[in-house]
Amino acid sequence: MHPLLIATNNSHKTEEIAAILGSTFQVKDLSSGSFPKVAETGTTFLENATLKAVEISKLTEGWVLSDDSGLEVDALHGEPGVYSSRYAGSDGDDAANNAKLMRELAKLPSDTARTARFRCVIVIAKNGERLAHFSGSVEGSIVLASDGDHGFGYDPHFQPEGFDKTFAQLPTEVKNSLSHRARAMAQASPWLMEQVEA
Repeated sequence: MHPLLIATNNSHKTEEIAAILGSTFQVKDLSSGSFPKVAETGTTFLENATLKAVEISKLTEGWVLSDDSGLEVDALHGEPGVYSSRYAGSDGDDAANNAKLMRELAKLPSDTARTARFRCVIVIAKNGERLAHFSGSVEGSIVLASDGDHGFGYDPHFQPEGFDKTFAQLPTEVKNSLSHRARAMAQASPWLMEQVEA
């Protein structure tokens, strides 16, 4: 197995990426060592993913994969966007972020369309250099009543197009087959395999 470090402390992301990649890679994340927190000062998903991948790749051997992803709600002009994980202030407070999202949507007329998408940008770096980047998105809509106990983040409020269930209600293997991260990984995975086989 080939080592691949995911530049995150979010175990949910690590598990999702590991499940998508399969057994070719030995996937670890930042919890496996003493890595510094990289400030996400970018204004786009690509900028933030690049910051994390490049900085962490300076501190370790092998490939580093970083993703930056988030929810874009059309009626909120693309918010929370790159600030998805810290929308309510504290980084990674899913309950607070979802509560703020519901408060913001409640300010809009009741007939406002709640179309949205999850977007993911993945960057792969090595030795302090960005080697490749990939992106994926999944369209859907926001449901006001939280539903489901799978997933994380905004999953209980996001219903992907073509489904009558939220991401948090869908089985993990179904979500992993159509999620924004899965779509970005569908491009990243063959690229990684080419590097392994080269």
